[in-house]
Amino acid sequence: MASLTLSQAAKASGKSKSTLSRAIKMGRLSATRLDDGNFSIDPAELFRAYPATSSHPYDEHPIEQGATPIPAELHSRISMLELLLEKEREAVAREREISAREREISADLKEDRDRWRQQATSLLADLRPQLTEPTSPARRRAWWPFNR
Repeated sequence: MASLTLSQAAKASGKSKSTLSRAIKMGRLSATRLDDGNFSIDPAELFRAYPATSSHPYDEHPIEQGATPIPAELHSRISMLELLLEKEREAVAREREISAREREISADLKEDRDRWRQQATSLLADLRPQLTEPTSPARRRAWWPFNR
């Protein structure tokens, strides 16, 4: 297969020309520079660095480059970690529910406190006029018992 220009490689890989240019400059993608200043990119090298996307965007089997089989002991460890992760997620969900419930209780208590405060204030306001009314002076008691 013939070499690709930068534009052709961009179309084939689904990347922009600037992305491919940066990859060439950083050494992630090898290419040769032609006499006219354009790059010549080998298709195998392009698809090594940037795996080909499927022609159908809704392909059910994506291409996996470099997939390696997982040893049995790592597979069991991964499943154990997945179980732990699920338990942690459940614990976080429970904590969020408890926190939400505590916020509701706190809001109810604050509302009750405010109602009690308002009721106490209104009762005090009702009693104040009675306390400030002049009362008839009580007869003074004499100091000596024979002055009665």
